Amino acid sequence: MKCLVTGAAGFIGSNLVERLLSKEDNRVWAVDDFSTGSRRNISHLLNNSRFHFQQCSVLDKDLMKQLIDNCEVVYHLAAAVGVKYIMANLIKSIKINIEGTENILEIASDSKKKVLVASSSEIYGKSKDYPFNEKSDRILGPPTKLRWSYSASKAIDEFLAIAYHKEKGLPIVITRLFNVSGPKQVGEYGMVIPRFVQQALKNEPITVYGDGKQLRSFIHIEDAVSGLISLMENDKTNGEIFNLGSPEPVSILKLAEMVKKIAGSKSAIKFVPYEEVFGSSFEDLRYRVPDISKILRTIGFKPKKSLEDIIKDVIEYYKNR
Repeated sequence: MKCLVTGAAGFIGSNLVERLLSKEDNRVWAVDDFSTGSRRNISHLLNNSRFHFQQCSVLDKDLMKQLIDNCEVVYHLAAAVGVKYIMANLIKSIKINIEGTENILEIASDSKKKVLVASSSEIYGKSKDYPFNEKSDRILGPPTKLRWSYSASKAIDEFLAIAYHKEKGLPIVITRLFNVSGPKQVGEYGMVIPRFVQQALKNEPITVYGDGKQLRSFIHIEDAVSGLISLMENDKTNGEIFNLGSPEPVSILKLAEMVKKIAGSKSAIKFVPYEEVFGSSFEDLRYRVPDISKILRTIGFKPKKSLEDIIKDVIEYYKNR
């Protein structure tokens, strides 16, 4: 299978590329502009004759056409990621999410190449009706709270994908990712588990934003990659939206306590107001927990690894670094 992966040097993208290349009949073409991805994530793959990488943006429509024409399926993961990065790069984030996704869908529709569009749990906004299923209503704050620009742009991605499926017959599948974590993930862009782990290993204060009562769920990168590939390879997923995550919730304060205990850290836990980190135009989501019954029912997928497994693996990764 000839696969195109956008956002291939990112945390999820690079792990996906590794898994795809583990099958000898797969060849992978990959792109990334390194805005949040890292060459280090893919450097060990550059000598693989079945891996072809180009540093570029999905906004380069001519190059995207060449690559999509050469491939059979497209894993479209390229997007702005991380709350901290998005709040610091609002215009770029919106443009990459919307214009980049439209480029991919428009080009793929000419030859009906199946496209997996990676969406986000941010779609659900600040609804309190969790766990969220794929038909749950979305509740967002006002445009003056700039955090919601990401949720809105990912919703446009979903609308575009569904429109191309309905009007052009493009095979697509949309996956809403819920807090993927594991080895190689970095904390610079606001990813909470690696940030907590790095603080704990240095015995520095573990900084919990807000009151720590926010509920989240976390899925191991290995499980997430398995889910992405299974969704792409199953015809039953065409034209559908699927949550991809763990249904087990944890508060951010409890998460900090787990990291501290598993790491054997002497760190204090420190609460930091959101305004100090993200500014006054930020508004948080209180709940981000998925109902995964649809993906379980359709392709039999459910996570195999626990939150404790994720924390242990991230600790081991940072200790080895």
